[in-house]
Amino acid sequence: MNQQTINRIRKFTEDRDWDQFHSPANLAKSIVIEAAELLECFQWSDDKYDLQHIKEELADVMVYSQNLLDKLGLDADEIINMKMDQNEAKYPVEKAKGKADKYDQL
Repeated sequence: MNQQTINRIRKFTEDRDWDQFHSPANLAKSIVIEAAELLECFQWSDDKYDLQHIKEELADVMVYSQNLLDKLGLDADEIINMKMDQNEAKYPVEKAKGKADKYDQL
């Protein structure tokens, strides 16, 4: 996300004085709720879906995720790269390419 978008999310929350409701637990719950709403877009079909509805639900997940990053003082790039380092070690290309197996089954 670019800085302008992050600032817009922060201003939206600040203007409404909603930070008081943004405990880490509440934000984590909200992410899961919105992720379930995203999954609901595919409830009855894997290939017939409303792209606009998907965009809205995915945006909700991302906004709450940014709020949680802010609440915990985390940097998205830093934690994503940390996790990618772990994933690359667990799923080496030569073992995982073209397979959907969990790392301990490779």
